[in-house]
Amino acid sequence: QVQLVESGGGLVQPGGSLRVSCRSSSTIFGENTKAWYRQAPGEQRTLVASSDSSGQKKYADSVKDRFNIDRDDLDNTVTLQMTNMKPEDTAAYYCYVKNWDGSGTLRESWGQGTQVIVSS
Repeated sequence: QVQLVESGGGLVQPGGSLRVSCRSSSTIFGENTKAWYRQAPGEQRTLVASSDSSGQKKYADSVKDRFNIDRDDLDNTVTLQMTNMKPEDTAAYYCYVKNWDGSGTLRESWGQGTQVIVSS
């Protein structure tokens, strides 16, 4: 299981942009998925965007055309660039990695979360 550390959260005005980043403690080999989830107070944690090792990206309908997920496997990072942000984007954002270890066991790792607040 890898350690994930997020950074880049903060306060942004509606219509503004923010980027959150996540770095893993070790290189992840083989088939894997890196993703961002978010959780607002009193709500369930939901998928925002994912990027798998084949290059496929997926986005929640609410963030399509506004958010972009990128991964740099040489640098062990995954970033979420958020633009045209809305108050409903306010949440704690969590980095997530799913991969299979050398024995074929599924491993899932979560970061500690970074707070994003969209408010004027």
